[in-house]
Amino acid sequence: MIVGTAGHIDHGKTSLVKALTGVDTDRLKEEKERGITLELGYAYSLLPNGEVLGFVDVPGHERLVHTMLAGATGIDYALLVVAADDGPMPQTREHLEILDLLGLTRGAVALTKCDRVDPARLAEAEFGVHALLRGTGLEASPVFPVSSLSGEGIKELRAHLEQAAASLPPRSSAGHFRLAVDRCFSLKGVGIVVTGTAHSGKVRVGDRLLLSPAGIETRVRGLHVQNRPAQEGRAGQRCAINLAASGLDTGMVARGDWVLDQAAHYPVSRLVGRLRLLSREARALKHWTPVHVHLAAADITGRVAILEGDALQPGQETRVELVLDKPVCALRGDRFVIRDQSAQRTLGGGRVLDIFPPVRGKRAPTYLARLAALEETRIEYALNRLLEIQPVNLDEFALLCNLCREEADTLFGAASLVAVDTSAGRLGIQLNRWERLRQDLLAALAGYHRDHPDEAGLGSEALRRVTAPVLPRPAWVALVAELLTENQLARSAFLLRLPGHRAVLSPNERVQWENLFPLLLETPFQPPRVRDIARHLAQDEAGIRGLLRKSEKLGETYQVAHDHFFAPQAVEHLAAIVPELEREHGEVRASVFRDRIDTGRKLAIQILEFFDRVGYTRRAGEGHRLRRDSLTSFEMQRK
Repeated sequence: MIVGTAGHIDHGKTSLVKALTGVDTDRLKEEKERGITLELGYAYSLLPNGEVLGFVDVPGHERLVHTMLAGATGIDYALLVVAADDGPMPQTREHLEILDLLGLTRGAVALTKCDRVDPARLAEAEFGVHALLRGTGLEASPVFPVSSLSGEGIKELRAHLEQAAASLPPRSSAGHFRLAVDRCFSLKGVGIVVTGTAHSGKVRVGDRLLLSPAGIETRVRGLHVQNRPAQEGRAGQRCAINLAASGLDTGMVARGDWVLDQAAHYPVSRLVGRLRLLSREARALKHWTPVHVHLAAADITGRVAILEGDALQPGQETRVELVLDKPVCALRGDRFVIRDQSAQRTLGGGRVLDIFPPVRGKRAPTYLARLAALEETRIEYALNRLLEIQPVNLDEFALLCNLCREEADTLFGAASLVAVDTSAGRLGIQLNRWERLRQDLLAALAGYHRDHPDEAGLGSEALRRVTAPVLPRPAWVALVAELLTENQLARSAFLLRLPGHRAVLSPNERVQWENLFPLLLETPFQPPRVRDIARHLAQDEAGIRGLLRKSEKLGETYQVAHDHFFAPQAVEHLAAIVPELEREHGEVRASVFRDRIDTGRKLAIQILEFFDRVGYTRRAGEGHRLRRDSLTSFEMQRK
């Protein structure tokens, strides 16, 4: 168990830790000269069961609250220290507020210097402590009158801490390893050592980790856990990790950095959370207020963007976006505290909900519903609620919730979803929603056949627009592929149709078509215009144009431009040229495409725009690039 002290300056936190453990946590020369704690201190004590009780001692000075925050994150148990002669003081209150904002519910109060006061004052101080705790997560914490000088009450407090450690529920070590760095130093003959509390996962000697957000690759050369040499450390333990990396020095590591598994490395400068403003604040917190954001051991400046309304009233909660001045690694559930721009007072705090906010539409009902789902305590409930709203990027969800691959596969396997592979990761779609999409697609085609019996069917992109316009294209491709495999859907060239539907040319039209089609193949990349075909066949231009348009609806030609109809063989050949040119040049420009197919520039542009239109390519600046997520769709369409 990790115990963290808290309380006002000169209320005896360091002396109390020494009385409990025999360790003086003030290690700096300046601390000993001035008699005050300036930096985080650490002490360890062996428990009867062989486990180790760890202490993080924090400074109580008002200017060092940022240091206190770095030490308080990740502790299991709060030890609030209040001097009996002074009673609760400003930093007592602020430290308690911080502990409450960090979600701590296990703790005790040490009423120090009890040998300096009479029983009446001691009772008065204890009453003040209980009043202070009321309404916080530590409201039920016991109070122990103690004296670090005389030893009064120390034995009882020590026994209570041992009992609390024994009853502490086992900490899960699931998820990828994450440790928030609160100290870094170099030892001669050893190298760089970082210390901190492991937030999740396990670490072993020899593991490869990243120093984040910088992304520096390191190896675990050695490990101390709870102040003892070890081969493995896990969530909830204080770890000192000897990192090995080429060129690494202490100047490259700062308090607030993370040492973590590569899979958990995803620095962001925008994150969304639920924020509670302290009730003692005199004014509402306005949109875009500049603040200090404390997350784990980091202290980062940024601004608060309020997502619901324009201001947050004292004592209230709302969802906000934190826009940070530099990137940080954060995941769902991480606690944060905000302080004012001048770092003079604590304003409030909350927990992270999302690290994948949209660029636009953060106040839209759909995104607010996503945030409400992510507020669910149980991860399976959160996933199910998200699936009810929209398709879920399963890889992003696993990262957001810090799930290892096996944990993610178990969770997703138990959920009612269909998983589709996309270039952006696996996409999860609720099973009921998937079935509705299948039925909607088939119903849309049936309606189209009823209204247009002379047409072969609909193009894939056209059908998607009327059936599922917001469904990501890779999911649409998978949906169509599934129905084709089950023979519930059929294909006529680029057109999708129901298996029982057939549309054909009339006998007279078929005769005309057999005379016309060879003309398209004579110069396949530059077929004759409609008027030229009509002139060659001595037919009415309007009649030829009508026949060609009908042939397109039957999937026997493709209208690439207003006056240009291409044979399917030509389009397939042209489509095969596109990836070749992209491999050679990184993109496909009209001039290069024109030279390859030996046509005019205007027609080359029209062909590329046709490929954009059917979803095979996309415009990228002055060029065109393949749509990776719809390449399969195009291949399907060519079958």
